Amino acid sequence: MSTSTGTKSKGGAKRPRAISRAEKERAIEVIARLDREMPDAKIELDFANDLELLVAVMLSAQCTDAMVNRCTPSLFAAFRTAADYAAAQPEDLHPHISRCGLYRNKAKNIVAAMQRIEADFGGELPRTREALEELPGVGRKTAGVVAVYAFGGQAFPVDTHVGRLARRLGFTKQSDPDKVEEEMQRTLPPELWGKGHQLLVWHGRRCCDARKPACSRCVVADLCPKRGVDAET
Repeated sequence: MSTSTGTKSKGGAKRPRAISRAEKERAIEVIARLDREMPDAKIELDFANDLELLVAVMLSAQCTDAMVNRCTPSLFAAFRTAADYAAAQPEDLHPHISRCGLYRNKAKNIVAAMQRIEADFGGELPRTREALEELPGVGRKTAGVVAVYAFGGQAFPVDTHVGRLARRLGFTKQSDPDKVEEEMQRTLPPELWGKGHQLLVWHGRRCCDARKPACSRCVVADLCPKRGVDAET
């Protein structure tokens, strides 16, 4: 199995590392087993429409989904459209989201993003990941998550869980989320990107803990080289 991070071309630039057919097949089998184990895996943020999804994902940075879900009911009741947010001051959001980390900065970004959506997209969520990334406060991971769940976009967003499991499973040595995503997108077929992302998130939360992964009850333990695992249960 190839694990090098890349080889240099004659011009000195690194070529992406080759990914073998066996490695691709192993990745597909990992996702298939996790899917059988967790057929109901889905995003755990509560939302009723695309704009609520965007707001919830923006709030989830450095905050648990459970905490976001405790904050958003009152927020979504007070602000129902992009125009509602666009007409607000960031401080108007504070009472609703103050339990979320970095809430002042998040409120500022949410209002600015909704102002852009209202002005440039008629109050509707942009339908490409690239357009989402142009919104204030929306980075590549946030845009990828929204793209996957709002309109079935082909993306493999990399959060802490996904990055950790991709390395532990031996699919990448990269630490940069964008580079992890690039390697995983070359390893898995596009139709498995969104599903693969969500399954790795769930597996990371429920079994493959950062400090003490539960290898004894892991359905992909025999496929995993356990890279970086110092202790297991």
